[in-house]
Amino acid sequence: MTITKADIVEAIVEKTGIEKRDVALVLNEFIKAVQDSIKNNDRIELRGLGVFKNKHRKGRVTRNPKTQKEITIPDRLVPVFKPSKILKKLLSEK
Repeated sequence: MTITKADIVEAIVEKTGIEKRDVALVLNEFIKAVQDSIKNNDRIELRGLGVFKNKHRKGRVTRNPKTQKEITIPDRLVPVFKPSKILKKLLSEK
């Protein structure tokens, strides 16, 4: 089952009674803050959930399977998420 941002907003509205537009605004700003932090190569730690950070991937030479031509992929940063011990424990209990 896929849960969308709208589903999260609705769940928060039902549990808290806060207006939908306010919850949506806070959630959107939270997402922007996470994106900006990752873009600035900052580490984001949310206790009980996990850590968002960038990981350095080395460049490499690969081959296009169709043309057999070599392609050079440069070094790059990729965003990664590492779940917390609490989240891992919750998932293992199911």
